[in-house]
Amino acid sequence: MTSKEQAIEKINHHAPMFIGLLGGKLVDFDAEKDACRFEFNIGTDYCHSIDVVQGGFVTAMLDTVMSHAVMALNRDITNISSLEIKTTYLEPTRAGKLRVEGWAVKKGYKVAFMEGRIYNENNVLTATASSVAKLSRAPK
Repeated sequence: MTSKEQAIEKINHHAPMFIGLLGGKLVDFDAEKDACRFEFNIGTDYCHSIDVVQGGFVTAMLDTVMSHAVMALNRDITNISSLEIKTTYLEPTRAGKLRVEGWAVKKGYKVAFMEGRIYNENNVLTATASSVAKLSRAPK
């Protein structure tokens, strides 16, 4: 197993419970670009109108991937707190397998600006988000 695979396994093992409830797992990351990709296999228990994922869960998936892009591989950052999240719903996000990508647009010492996207199984972009978050760092 490579060190990247080990890092992914460790991050998934220590992920907050809600990520697992939404059928989520980290599948790839690029530490140099502060970017990562999750897969979510979300069931209809998180839907309205039969199979349309409720908007709060869409935002939760986007927030997860954006936060992990900034924090997961940076041991210096001890916490990330969203200050603002804007979600744009482009198409209905339906239950099933989703690819969720997130990255840092700009990362400072105390604040990060991030973006994320959700794609369905047909590679259709269903939702986007932008976020500003406060970063807490370990004392030096």
